[in-house]
Amino acid sequence: MLGIRPRHLEGSGGWSLNPGTLSRLRGARRRGLDALAWGGEGPLRCRRRRPLTQFSHPAELATAAPRDLRDHLARLTAAGELVEVAAEVDPELELAEVHRRVIAAGGPALLFRRVKGSSFPVATNVFGSRKRVQLAFGREPERLVRAIASLPRELLPPTFGSLWKHRSLLASLSKLGLSHRPSGPVTQVAQDPPRLTSLPALKTWPRDGGRFVTLGLVHTEHPETGVSNLGVYRIQVYGELEAGMHMQIGKGGGFHLAAAERLGRALPANVYVGGPPALMLAAIAPLPENTPELLLASLLLGRKLPMARNPAGPLALAGGAELAIVGEIPAGERRPEGPFGDHYGYYSETHDYPVLRAKAIFHRRDAVFAATVVGKPRQEDFFLGDYVQELLSPLFPVVMPSVRALWSYGETGYHSLSAAVVEERYKREAMMSAFRILGEGQLSLTKFLLLVGRPIDLHDFRAVLIHVLERADFRTDLFVFPNLSMDSLDYAGPRINEGSKGVLMGIGEPRRKLPSEFRGSPPAGVKSVKVFSPGCLVVEGPKHAEDPVAASRFAADAAFAGWPLLVLSDDAERHARSPMNFLWSTFTRFDPARDIHAARVELVANQPSFTPPIAIDARRKAGYPEELFCDEETARKVERRWKEYFPGGKVEMGDSDRASLD
Repeated sequence: MLGIRPRHLEGSGGWSLNPGTLSRLRGARRRGLDALAWGGEGPLRCRRRRPLTQFSHPAELATAAPRDLRDHLARLTAAGELVEVAAEVDPELELAEVHRRVIAAGGPALLFRRVKGSSFPVATNVFGSRKRVQLAFGREPERLVRAIASLPRELLPPTFGSLWKHRSLLASLSKLGLSHRPSGPVTQVAQDPPRLTSLPALKTWPRDGGRFVTLGLVHTEHPETGVSNLGVYRIQVYGELEAGMHMQIGKGGGFHLAAAERLGRALPANVYVGGPPALMLAAIAPLPENTPELLLASLLLGRKLPMARNPAGPLALAGGAELAIVGEIPAGERRPEGPFGDHYGYYSETHDYPVLRAKAIFHRRDAVFAATVVGKPRQEDFFLGDYVQELLSPLFPVVMPSVRALWSYGETGYHSLSAAVVEERYKREAMMSAFRILGEGQLSLTKFLLLVGRPIDLHDFRAVLIHVLERADFRTDLFVFPNLSMDSLDYAGPRINEGSKGVLMGIGEPRRKLPSEFRGSPPAGVKSVKVFSPGCLVVEGPKHAEDPVAASRFAADAAFAGWPLLVLSDDAERHARSPMNFLWSTFTRFDPARDIHAARVELVANQPSFTPPIAIDARRKAGYPEELFCDEETARKVERRWKEYFPGGKVEMGDSDRASLD
């Protein structure tokens, strides 16, 4: 379960939009701007919708997925989950800091009405709590996934009874697909000339290399097969018609670009901002390669996804989007992109990435620009990532039959650590499951994997760690795989896109009783020792530059002999204060092949055999990017203007530098 502390509420009323905003939202709906309410083919027609005031109870709101962004905003308003900011804000640093302080206090979704230098209002934090995620996607996706997961078990062999039992699912699948229309709300206005600089793109952290579209859904098609892909890639605005596209080679769009470059062609691309929340969910879902995200969006919506004719490019437009950038990515062209304050809680630095050349910008008449801000946990992306995992969890045993449960930890940026409950029907079968996980789509980016053989709540990291430490035989159960590809945003490896992986098994019966209190005399150089959990100590020692081999020395010291795991830290008190702190401070800062040490390491049958204690060196090292902090000038500005943003006094100001860390 996600833990949200609603410290921001005063009384039972929550937040509300002022009457002017409610009027504008209702007016937008009356004018037929709800893209997914189209009726029939051909010209745009509208279907009457319930007024906002009739959405009176969260249970009702959560039944069906919103048809588009403005439908979601209306539901958030009715549920007391959105507040309007009427004061003008600067998209360079100020808006992002307001957002961060609100989400750090567990606050509402935000609609910034006046953004300096742009005519578009900006909506942020619309997915920034468990409740808002539930309002965004409704209950239908969970029902559909559970039903799909049960098909192999209940529908084979097919009988009349089993087909009848799943009639609602079969009906949903019959609506799957795309509905092509000559036009749509997103094509109501064509910018002439198109200007990327007119968009309220955000500069979110002081060292960012410019302003970025942070919630753009990038739509491409494979140049040979025509299979579509939809991914969320940040986009750095360079000028009126040119932008940097952070399209990584290991993602679907990157595969399409590589294929286009082999053919010597530019890759057509659409970038959608806003639209059905189901479209966003589909874009971030870890689907198998060549599975079209647009079809998943249709399934989640429970209807065919409306697509409008594109007047400026070959790819049809998502008709329900608020705004669409139409362009192409030239073959072979690269430009420096970044730095950018990223979701690991550090900057990703400047590297060469593909370039998007815009040909046209289309948008609704009263478009709302959707944006997000990432940084140290927990930010808005944390709630989306956890929801996707919970949603897809019934499918893991279907796709990987020996994997009973799987969880990736958002506190580590998701790719840095995962844990799985696996079956061990024969000796060492667990490693077969590990290889399957590490070879499955986006899960292949996992840096470290913990395996257990019995049911356990994987959300409870401390309990998982204790379970593994009680059972692991580090001589044979710890595997390290060097010289592999890694997530581009993980800077713990020797070079960008390169690093290593580790697997630790905790299978079978307990083999040791874990100590829970440190009684030894720490060796020279140790500044502090904190117990994180039974069996695990966080040890603060010298800086890495002062003593690079301290981890090996501490692991071999008799003072720590009874502890299976040590984590060497720059700040033991902060590191061990909570599971969130431990996860973030440990797994975003170490490379298994270079930073795992032990009391003794031997080569047995060409496999490293580790004698505990195992020591993970999680100190900051040369070449690591900076931790994200707001600059003092922006912090003072936001503190001074807080009552201008929220004159009602009902929105609490949190600590953006700490975020949700303790």
